[in-house]
Amino acid sequence: MAGAREYYEEIPSTQDRAIALARDGAAEGTRVVARVQSAGRGRLDHGWSSPPGGLYLSVVLASPPDPPTLLPLALGARLADELGHRFGRALRVKWPNDVLALEDPPHAPRKLAGILVDRVPSPLLGWAAVAGIGVNVAPEPEAFPPELRREVARLSTATAPVRPGEVEELVVAAALAAARDLWAPERLGELHALLARLLYGVGRRATVDGQTVGRIVGLTEDGALEVEEGGRRMAIRTGDLRVVEDR
Repeated sequence: MAGAREYYEEIPSTQDRAIALARDGAAEGTRVVARVQSAGRGRLDHGWSSPPGGLYLSVVLASPPDPPTLLPLALGARLADELGHRFGRALRVKWPNDVLALEDPPHAPRKLAGILVDRVPSPLLGWAAVAGIGVNVAPEPEAFPPELRREVARLSTATAPVRPGEVEELVVAAALAAARDLWAPERLGELHALLARLLYGVGRRATVDGQTVGRIVGLTEDGALEVEEGGRRMAIRTGDLRVVEDR
């Protein structure tokens, strides 16, 4: 059953509001949407620039039983697949929680969407996963800080403008589908195949938290990033990933 929808012209953080609703017993599918966030937050306590023209949304989900690292990846894969097909964009998933838009060379891929998942107790769901999703739908490049303008992509194009309201239902559906994928063992194979197809950086060298870790091989079954260096494979479960781009 779909939950309630709250909309704000401006709010400090849709994620903080949705967490409060989840703790109070909000139903699965409850969402908080904002035109602008004044204190948006991302993973690892990073800020999230939230100018007008983007979609800023947090949705309450029934927290899946699988390892927590899989939900943001599953959601990223669902988003990349659905948005890519709907709007004709080549999109990929960057471990552990970003959606990238592939650009024409020599440009590196640019960030189109980010995902943040918090797990909190819920009197209705037992445990709720609150998925915060920010999509750069159609913000003006000048609305971002100067250091971000060359790193972000927009979903809209000059020939097919897209508005945040058109994307909202698709994003919520992708979030619900991703959580339900992880509840259903028979759907895990399809999910892992989708992640293998969409994972960005396979074969490229990578750094995590500024340290070179080797070449990206893929993902483990529990959503860790698998890298290889000197014939030795290693699973990475947390950190800030940077993919070394070819020039």
